[in-house]
Amino acid sequence: MPPTSGKRPHLKDKPITIVDVAKEANVSLTTTSRVINNQVHVRPEKRERVLRAMAHLGYTVNLQARSLRGGRSQMVGLVVRDVGTAYAGEIIRGIDLELAESQYDMMLYTTHRRKTQESAYVTMLSRGMADGLLLILPRHPEAYLRVLRTRRFPHVLIDHQGIDNRGPAVGATNWQGAFDATQYLIELGHRRIGFITGSMDLGCACDRLAGYQAALKQSGLPQDPALVREGDFFQTRGYTAANELLTLPEPPTAIFASNDVMSFGVMEAVRDHHLRIPDDISIVGFDDISQATQVHPPLTTVRQPLEQMGRAAARLLLEIIQEPDRLSRRIELPTELAIRETTRKPRDRIS
Repeated sequence: MPPTSGKRPHLKDKPITIVDVAKEANVSLTTTSRVINNQVHVRPEKRERVLRAMAHLGYTVNLQARSLRGGRSQMVGLVVRDVGTAYAGEIIRGIDLELAESQYDMMLYTTHRRKTQESAYVTMLSRGMADGLLLILPRHPEAYLRVLRTRRFPHVLIDHQGIDNRGPAVGATNWQGAFDATQYLIELGHRRIGFITGSMDLGCACDRLAGYQAALKQSGLPQDPALVREGDFFQTRGYTAANELLTLPEPPTAIFASNDVMSFGVMEAVRDHHLRIPDDISIVGFDDISQATQVHPPLTTVRQPLEQMGRAAARLLLEIIQEPDRLSRRIELPTELAIRETTRKPRDRIS
């Protein structure tokens, strides 16, 4: 049974308790306590009901007893859509290392790309659970960013520009990285370069597409819409998008995917078409996660300093927690093209 649509009248002038949250969510006190304390062994649907009830009732967790100094919880909340990729893992490692050095703990929440869950986590964490908030590639920041700003709650976005060009954020030179990779393929002699975007509701994906298009334009190459396929940063879509490109009447001689995970799907599709990498087709990825050197052949990709991004974001957040009135900063770390064995000159241009 979902949370009720309105607050109960008898709660209006009374402090909200864990009992109220449990009743609102229609779950046990044990389940509610586990969710509040970020413990495992809670079914996702029940966790989401408790979080919605907490947000709906305005329940604030009292962490003052845990404070080490200055009335702070010494906790930082981290919200990410999933932790099943090396991309997220490397950023989280950087965050964890930086926070540990500052004697802060981290509460990690995964949204699994659910819009309501993302908003519920943010609401809960910003109402007493944590001193600040880090968000990796948030999917729906428009639902809460203005509220965080109005309340001046410390937060930093990672690999996402947000709803505008304001507010603290840490990212990489996505446009330049995509430009450099596309320019490299052009210099090799490729003229039909397929491109698979990331999720286009994310600024980093838009920047990578724009960098690819800018390199084509600078080189005087036509921008064929048929060579661009929208992706989602997952391997399955990389595979299906590559299949679409490879079955064109005039297929590309190179495919540039917006992240390494989709590139692995591209490699699988190329092999299913009985083509060789890089003899028949070149492949480029983006991120340079650890698996990029472990696939065969090793992947040419744009290196993002993922661990450093996590560290920089954690440092920036701690600065904001210590000095709430300081001007917000946006940090952009450089990318670098890592040339390996999935790229070469197209066959008809080999001398």
